[in-house]
Amino acid sequence: MLHVIINSMSKIACTLTPSCTRRFLLNLRIKSGLKIEDIPKFCYKIQKGIIERQFRGKTVIYFPHDTYLYIVDFFDVFFHGDYRKLNKFIAFKQWDYAFEIFDHRIHVEKENFKYYLTEEKNYLIFFFEDRIHVLFLNKNYALCNANREVIYSLELLHGLIYFYCSVHYPDVLLRLIPDERVELITKIPREILVKVSNNGLFEENSKYDQYFLGEFANDIEKLSFICEEINLIHDQNNNLQIKLNIIPTSPSYDNNKRRVPIKFRDLRTIFDFVNRIYQDYYVVNLEDYLVEKK
Repeated sequence: MLHVIINSMSKIACTLTPSCTRRFLLNLRIKSGLKIEDIPKFCYKIQKGIIERQFRGKTVIYFPHDTYLYIVDFFDVFFHGDYRKLNKFIAFKQWDYAFEIFDHRIHVEKENFKYYLTEEKNYLIFFFEDRIHVLFLNKNYALCNANREVIYSLELLHGLIYFYCSVHYPDVLLRLIPDERVELITKIPREILVKVSNNGLFEENSKYDQYFLGEFANDIEKLSFICEEINLIHDQNNNLQIKLNIIPTSPSYDNNKRRVPIKFRDLRTIFDFVNRIYQDYYVVNLEDYLVEKK
């Protein structure tokens, strides 16, 4: 009886306050390639349960950022009714059958998510609103609620940026230079630039002056800690092109003089910048300009 009580108390403690913060040892075992029978079953059950509760909008002990599941369990949480079929289709690379299920859920059942298979088919990315989940298809595990984890792969880096921009900003140009970098190019139309004061005087009531003569430099500085290179170029039509060269490591160095890898949360800085340029100084204002021309 005493053994049963101690065991129960141990499980309660593991549920509420796991000895390894946010179960990083469990995540490490999954990432190391251990099979499900080789990991602590109770600990994994709790981890899966927390991800499912968070996904269902229920109260959780902690938010499960950067949490790992095996692919079959990822499908069980996020696509429960179809998880066995999806696991089979993905395992045998029967993409069309899997995508048919996803599309039915999106268009018929009106579930709010988007998906993208990277070009070399090593990663399947899901956006559930602002939450990113990535299936590492060759390793049989899924990263849920990606945030502080590192993006080691250029293929994954390109896939994440391409997916995000294709959903939100189709006019943004994106190019993958194999084995080198991702190039992201956005632009500020000439019609917007001419509204910025060029006489050295800052007009406080001008939102163009406020941004381009003030906040713009701060945004570029933030990007400089993430992007390998930033180029500002006037094209032949006098539009300002902003080209960001991005690789899986940032220009920053750690204490051991090694380049600091790019993390999922770093992409938010890039996306926020593109969002501001595209929404505030490209789409809306360009439309206003075209109306004025009429």
